[in-house]
Amino acid sequence: MAASAWKKKCETEWKLKETGIPTPDTVDWKAVYEKKPLGRNLLKNPAPQGVSHETPPPEHEPTGMFGAEPPRSEPEGDYTGWKKSIEVLPYDTSGIPEGVVICHLPQHSWLSLEQQVDLKEEGMWDELLDQYQPDIAIQDWYEESQLHKFIYQLQVKLLGADGQTVIQEYSFNPEEDTSSFSHTWKEVSHVFSGYGPGVRYVHFFHKVKNMQMIDFRATLVTDSAVIVRTTKSAPK
Repeated sequence: MAASAWKKKCETEWKLKETGIPTPDTVDWKAVYEKKPLGRNLLKNPAPQGVSHETPPPEHEPTGMFGAEPPRSEPEGDYTGWKKSIEVLPYDTSGIPEGVVICHLPQHSWLSLEQQVDLKEEGMWDELLDQYQPDIAIQDWYEESQLHKFIYQLQVKLLGADGQTVIQEYSFNPEEDTSSFSHTWKEVSHVFSGYGPGVRYVHFFHKVKNMQMIDFRATLVTDSAVIVRTTKSAPK
């Protein structure tokens, strides 16, 4: 198929002209069509712990005996595609009177997962990112685990061509209401718009808090997404 035919195919199927997205002849439209960069999740392995927000979080089944299972610092899963790290937090002894004998204390830890999306590698082109500046939508779901009042953090950065310069960023660090417990999935979402020229990477980072005491308790996370849309919203 000729280059012009691939360009026409992209313009027609994705309605690029109707939305005002530039389509220069210098772009390899065959490669763009094969990668289909618009409207799909650009994160690899978005549910590494094997759960979905469309079904309720699994109920914790306690082992009932100290030492019944070896100590753990992360839930089971396939973390392919993610850069993973674990931060074990010091024991919290605040509020415990002096001289009290302590049998067990909860040991909390953060499980951090991150990915960096190369927008050009995924099929975007310069004029799309610099001139049109399409909406970049972020979505994530985390479990209401009640392990602590702070169990989840998200940080997403739009980066320049060097993969380091921050052009725009979004952070979310909620404080949980531990007075009630519904054990549901909580959605986090954000849309980057009007971010200016030069964006070439999206760095996605989130972390969840886990706990080890009698047994292991996790805060699960799932269905993470970075999606470049064909829409263009006014900057807020």
